[in-house]
Formats: sequence, C-alpha cells, structure tokens
Amino acid sequence: MADNHVSDESVQHSDENSVEDIKRRRFITGITAGFGAVGGAMAVTPFVMSMSPSERAKNAGAPVQYDYSKIQEGQMVKVEWRGKPVVLLKRTPEMMQGLKEIEGSLADVMSDQSIQPEYAKNEDRSDPAKPELLVMEGVCTHLGCSPVEKLAIGPDPQMGDDSQGGFFCPCHGSKFDLAGRVYKNVPATTNMPVPPFKFEGNVIVIGDDVGRA
Repeated sequence: MADNHVSDESVQHSDENSVEDIKRRRFITGITAGFGAVGGAMAVTPFVMSMSPSERAKNAGAPVQYDYSKIQEGQMVKVEWRGKPVVLLKRTPEMMQGLKEIEGSLADVMSDQSIQPEYAKNEDRSDPAKPELLVMEGVCTHLGCSPVEKLAIGPDPQMGDDSQGGFFCPCHGSKFDLAGRVYKNVPATTNMPVPPFKFEGNVIVIGDDVGRA
C-alpha cells in the first residue's frame, strides 16, 4: 500500500511557500496599481516627489516645485502641497475641445462661485500662456474626498455615455470636468480650487505667484 503520510516538515515547507507567494503577489500588485488605459494607451498617474522643502515646511504652506516639462501630453501627475494633492494635467487638443462641449452640464462654467487666482478664472481654468496645463487641488469640494481621474473620452459608467473625461468622487457621486468644473445636480456645488502658481523656466512653483509675469 502506498504511504500517504506527509511529514510535518513538508507541511511547514509548503506553508512557508504559500506565505512567500502571497507576499510576492501583494508586492507585484502594489507596483502595478495606478496603471490604466487612457485613449487606448497605457499611462501612469504617479504621485511624484516635488523639489520641495521639508515635510514640516510643506505642511506649513511652503511652495513646492516641479519640472513640468517631464509631463507628456495626456499625462497627469500629482504633487503634495499643504498636505493636499495638486493635479498637474497636460491636456490634449481633444481634451481641450471637450471642455467646450459640456458647458451646458456644468454648474459654474466661468468659476464665478469658485476659488482660483484671477489669471486662472477662465473656461480652461489655466494660465492663458499655457492653457493645456491644468493646475488644481485634487480635492472634492463637497466633503474633501479625493476624486478619481477619468481621463479617457467616451462612455464611462460614472461619468456618463457622453463623457469628455473628468474626475469622479466615489464618496457621494460628485463629478467634475477636465478643468475641475463641477457638474450640475451633484452634492458638490463649486469647482475644485486652483492654487496660486507661477512658472520659472521649466519649473512650476505651486503655492507662490509673487512676481508673476
């Protein structure tokens, strides 16, 4: 008769392998999280380290800097300022055109009731010298949650069948377009804030616009 006995040593070795396999899968999952399709192409939305002061200085409101020339067309990155994520999105011509097509669905098209510097109070909510670059606090104006980016143009289960891309807050369903402008009939009532910023060569300084050209 065949010996069906399995030694304690074999069981222990199998259990150790299972634990290692689980750790390995979690590690791989952590690496790959954050990758998503945008317009049929793979893109990453990293939360980048900015060229910035200490954590204490950042939390106190010190400006942070980032080399925005690294951002590719259609790509979004996030930097931290005052403990909040700041979105930097280099919008494509198609994304820019989509901003005009959905104005009838928005609650504050020209940001009259929202917070932004005067130079960003326009339909693109950007510096007129660089209209494609969105600089915006990635914080929902309803209860301060972090909306999920929906950069692809086309039908989306949260943004709708005629979506031109935007941001969706999974907490209570608020929606914003790719300029951070809030849609009508959602819990949030104002657009996502635009912080003060200025450009110094290829570097954007977030949190400071003194001496802005």
